[in-house]
Amino acid sequence: MNELKYEFYIAGTQAQVWDALVSPGQVQQIYYGSVIRSSFNPGELLEYVGPGAEGDETVHVYGTLLEFIPEKVLSFTHKVGPSYLKDRENYESRISWRLEPEGACTRLTLIHDNWHPDDPAYAASDSAWWHILSNTKTLVETGRTLDFGSWE
Repeated sequence: MNELKYEFYIAGTQAQVWDALVSPGQVQQIYYGSVIRSSFNPGELLEYVGPGAEGDETVHVYGTLLEFIPEKVLSFTHKVGPSYLKDRENYESRISWRLEPEGACTRLTLIHDNWHPDDPAYAASDSAWWHILSNTKTLVETGRTLDFGSWE
């Protein structure tokens, strides 16, 4: 499968965009009520937890933190949470966020790669990333997110 790669230019500093990616309050707005949980130490668990099929503590995505350079790089392995499996194998992929200055803006690059050819999460991820990235850009630039309706 091809990597999913997106570049967005955001009218905000690297610090502002970084906060949108890791600050629980901002992540919660972008990811429909889910928060990011992690020690942010490479090699340790990173997970997105929030309202879902298993209640308020549903694990939507989890993985191992690979790289963490504040305001520059956030990279981790990606597996879908148990409630999404429905008797299928849970394949692992990789998500990498990269932030770079671009004039008075920040270029945010997301690469979701290392896909297993049979991973059914690929199509859902390709669709969902547009919402997540648009929400990230809008939150940094305006202080609010877009209204896409329900996540599910």
